[in-house]
Amino acid sequence: QVQLVESGGGLVQAGGSLRLSCAASGRTFSMYDMAWFRQAPGKEREFVTAISWSGGSAYYADSVKGRFTISRDNAKNTVTLQMNSLKPEDTAVYYCAAGVRVHSGNSDSLGSYHYWGQGTQVTVSS
Repeated sequence: QVQLVESGGGLVQAGGSLRLSCAASGRTFSMYDMAWFRQAPGKEREFVTAISWSGGSAYYADSVKGRFTISRDNAKNTVTLQMNSLKPEDTAVYYCAAGVRVHSGNSDSLGSYHYWGQGTQVTVSS
């Protein structure tokens, strides 16, 4: 089992940057594929990005490609989301998620992830 805690959210102007972190408990962090999802008010939770257990593969939603970068440090049990060129439509609560043996074709599926953090608010002003 793994517990996830997100941090780094806040208020930023359009065009700015934020760096989100997800700290995981437990000694088996390196066995988990990790992802970030987000949920805006009145909308369903949506996929943002995912990274494989080794860090060798990463996947991005089209809406964030070229602007967001996911990375992980298995020695520190952390996964990071660097968000650049932020837009007002990026405003949402961002959630960190962990899953085991997530197939690359299902990396964007909510059901692939068994553990979730509480979320961190990101607000981008225009």
